[in-house]
Amino acid sequence: MTPEQQTRMSEKVKQIDALAARAKILPVIVINAESEILPLADALAAGGLTVLEVTLRSQYGLKAIKLLREHRPGLLVGAGTVLDRTMLKAVEQAGAQFVVTPGCTQDMLEAGVDSPVPLLPGVASASEIMMGYALGYRRFKLFPAEVSGGVAAIKAFAGPFGDVRFCPTGGVNTGNLNTYLDQPNVMCVGGTWMLDKAWIQAGHWAQVEQCSREALALLD
Repeated sequence: MTPEQQTRMSEKVKQIDALAARAKILPVIVINAESEILPLADALAAGGLTVLEVTLRSQYGLKAIKLLREHRPGLLVGAGTVLDRTMLKAVEQAGAQFVVTPGCTQDMLEAGVDSPVPLLPGVASASEIMMGYALGYRRFKLFPAEVSGGVAAIKAFAGPFGDVRFCPTGGVNTGNLNTYLDQPNVMCVGGTWMLDKAWIQAGHWAQVEQCSREALALLD
């Protein structure tokens, strides 16, 4: 890595730390209809969740990022399920303020180094962490968290990777979120439990808001 790239990566770590401090709970959103975009984001924000990961798991992901960046400037909007350089470029152009991947490849990690947007790579093993570490990454998404060892894995990673912090996602819920957040190397958690499909399809935004508020109230 060049000195310029090292400096850039250090700045991106600071940016991720700032968004994690604001987030604590990061809703992982799949948009299934354009009409859902603004009311869903408003319900989450009203419940206190103002940092959103909008995934590219549906055809509305990029549209949602663009719309929220234009009409809800008070929110911090990131892109999730970014799998390759083409998708990375697309979310950059859509205005994503951070990028999350479910896993990591050497090519994707290298693309993230040169991207103007901070990247949170998905990892599930020590080897994947080391791949990212070599390129200056110090913040990762543990995914799928529960399947990949959960809190036990988080504790184990703390030994060899003392300056690394994680956002566990996948299997995180109201029953275990504090167990994760109690770990010194966990900066925030990602989840979907406040995004019940039945509520969203029925437009029951008050329930999304209430669930979000209740989740934040559980934090120690």
